[in-house]
Amino acid sequence: MGEDSADRSDGFGEQLLGRLLDRARLLPPQLVAPLIAEEVTRIGGRDLSIMLQDYAQELLVPLPGRKLHAGQPEPMAGTPSGRAFLSGKTVEVPQGGGGVRVYLPLLDGSDHVGVMALTLDSLGEDGRRLMSRLAGLVADMLVTKAAYTDQFFLARRREPMSVSAEIQWNLLPPLTMSVPQVQVAGILEPAYRVAGDSFDYALNDNILHAAVIDAMGHGLDAATMATVAIGAYRHARRVFISLAEKYAFMDDAISRQFGPDHFATAQLMHLNIATGEMELVNAGHPAPLLIHDGRVVGQLESATTLPVGFGGELPRIMEHALQRGDRVLCYTDGIIEERVHGGEPFGEERLIACVNRLGEEPSQGLRADLRRLSHTLKRERSGRTSDDATLFMIEWRGGASEHFSTLV
Repeated sequence: MGEDSADRSDGFGEQLLGRLLDRARLLPPQLVAPLIAEEVTRIGGRDLSIMLQDYAQELLVPLPGRKLHAGQPEPMAGTPSGRAFLSGKTVEVPQGGGGVRVYLPLLDGSDHVGVMALTLDSLGEDGRRLMSRLAGLVADMLVTKAAYTDQFFLARRREPMSVSAEIQWNLLPPLTMSVPQVQVAGILEPAYRVAGDSFDYALNDNILHAAVIDAMGHGLDAATMATVAIGAYRHARRVFISLAEKYAFMDDAISRQFGPDHFATAQLMHLNIATGEMELVNAGHPAPLLIHDGRVVGQLESATTLPVGFGGELPRIMEHALQRGDRVLCYTDGIIEERVHGGEPFGEERLIACVNRLGEEPSQGLRADLRRLSHTLKRERSGRTSDDATLFMIEWRGGASEHFSTLV
């Protein structure tokens, strides 16, 4: 089979990427995907699909549009598109009539946006490099244009969404972050009705700041309180230094805004990504689970601290030392308090059993492993999620960042 257009010189690839950049800058959002399809034909590509993950993280949904191949939504489990999305790696599937179907993960930094799929007559190393660069550019274009339109949101939404859930999804940071020393991933359930649960994080120099929030109540009241709690946390994170000061600022914000009968439970963490030293304040949450080699080895204990909003004293900070490869799993009480057989709570023991069982299987990466755990827990609860149920996981890989030593 002759050389495909995708394997032409780097100069050709630069022209392709340059044309996309030049034309997309002022293009309306609904024309971005058709523009990509048009440019892909220049390298011999056909049947282009651009698929975005749905909010429940179960399906990859194709964007509609002129010149796009818009089939049915594809499950993440057991499909080439799902493997590409969850692994963050390109998947190539030879076609029966010749050629190859290429599934490229669309990564915004390390956050998974979706998958781009196209068919080529052949694909060599030069073509693979060009496809990887093209996928990175497409992901950036989609994320940028998404701020100007509801089109991408509507494609991802597979069932009606409550107002409180709309608020919470707009409040969240990217669901995944990955750098050489640390990874984080989070997931919210029920995706279309979540109200008071939220999480946030930021990596400032060598310190990963992270918080998990569970505001009391349901619906808009809970969503409003969670918004204030996360807003206060971000403000304190950007002004203050210690976990104790963050806790005090959030506590004051909730009590002033909502009065003494309202509160939010919270976990606040600092992780030094160079050393693995973690500081923890646990204000009313279940204790995080420490996972090593796929198994729960214990809990990260903390001193008793009142939820924010009760006017509690400054908390005592607990310190923990992580080993390379350790994972810390934070979860809200909706996971373990859901009623199952005979009306008994799901409980921590069942949660730990699920973590350990999945830990016996090969890891597919933090994002995919957390998604698998969330869906497993949902099945174990017979599909019931009557309260918000949030999972947030940190994996510490350790070490100084020699990868970027020449940049600093």
